[in-house]
Amino acid sequence: MTSRELVLATLEFRNTEGRVPRDLWTLPWAHQNYPEQMKKINADFPVDFGGPEIHLSEPLVMDKGDPYEPGQYTDSWGCVFTNIHRGVIGEVKDPLVLDDDWEDVGKVHIPEEWLSFDIDTVNESCKKSDKFISCGACPRPFEQLQFIRGTAELYMDLMDPPRKMMEFMERMHDFYCRLLTKWAQTDVDCLNFMDDWGSQQNLLISPALWKEFFMPMYRDYIDIAHKYGKKIFMHSDGHILSILPSLIDLGLDAINSQIFCMGVENLEQFRGKITFWGEIDRQHLLPNGTLEDIDHAVESVYNTLWQDGGCIAQCEFGPGAKPENVYRVFDRWNQMR
Repeated sequence: MTSRELVLATLEFRNTEGRVPRDLWTLPWAHQNYPEQMKKINADFPVDFGGPEIHLSEPLVMDKGDPYEPGQYTDSWGCVFTNIHRGVIGEVKDPLVLDDDWEDVGKVHIPEEWLSFDIDTVNESCKKSDKFISCGACPRPFEQLQFIRGTAELYMDLMDPPRKMMEFMERMHDFYCRLLTKWAQTDVDCLNFMDDWGSQQNLLISPALWKEFFMPMYRDYIDIAHKYGKKIFMHSDGHILSILPSLIDLGLDAINSQIFCMGVENLEQFRGKITFWGEIDRQHLLPNGTLEDIDHAVESVYNTLWQDGGCIAQCEFGPGAKPENVYRVFDRWNQMR
C-alpha cells in the first residue's frame, strides 16, 4: 500500500495487513541540536504524512519576524510573540484587546489573505505525492482568542461574554469555515484544527462552557470535511478525557493528544471509535525513559487501542527529548505488525 492508502485503511479500521503508519513532529530545535540523528530517523522511518505546496496571490499583511528565533514575531492576526529560546515558539506578553468590553477589537486583523492560496498548485503537489496530505490551514479559535485577549482575561470574559467579543467570535468562525471549505475543495486528504484544552488533570474551562462556545464551531469544521469526503484531525494537549466522547459523537476521525497524561488504560473505552494520532509521552518518557520504558509504552498503546487501525505511530521530537528514545519509538512500532 502507498502511504495514503495505509493511513486511510488505518483511519477506517480496515488495516489488517499493513504496518502502523508513522508521523514524526519536530520543532527546529531538534534539527539544530541533533541534525545527524534526525537524518537517521527520517531515513530509517520515513513518515507517511505530508503537506501541499502553497502559493498565496495576496501578501501576508501582518506577519513579521521568525517565530523560532529569539526576539519578536507578529502572527497573521497581529499578535506579537516574544521568544527567548532558539528553535521553539514564544509567548504573547501584550494582548491586543485590553478593553473589558472589547471596544478595541478593531486592532485585530482577520487574515483574509490566507484564502488567496492557489488551488491548482495545491492539487498538483498532491498529485505528485503518495503520502497522506494534510491541508495548509489549522483553525485554533480558543488559542487565537487567548493570543488576542490574554488567557486569564479570556476566561473571565467567557463567564459573562461582552457583546463585541461574541460578534468577533462569529466573524472569526465564519472566516475559519470559509477557509476550511476552500481547502476541502482541493485534493488534500484531510482537514485540521487544534486547540490546547487540557491542564495536567482536567480541562482549562468547564465542559459546559466548552460545549456552549466551542463544540458548535468544531461541529461545523467536521461537517465541512465530511461534506467533501475528507478526513479531519484535531490536536489538543493536556487532559481532555471529559470531551473525547463529544468529539467522537461529532464524527472526528483522529485526535492527537497526550494519551499518557490521561492514562492509556482510560482510553480503551474509545477503541475502534476514533484514531489516536499518537503520542508517546514527551513529558517524561522521551526525555527521561529507558529504551525498555519506550518499548513498554508503545506496546501498551498498541495492545489497548489498536483494532485493525485506530493508532498512528507518532511522537514529537521537541526540547529535552533524547534522540535514541525517539528512534526507539518508531523502531518498536515497526515491530508491532
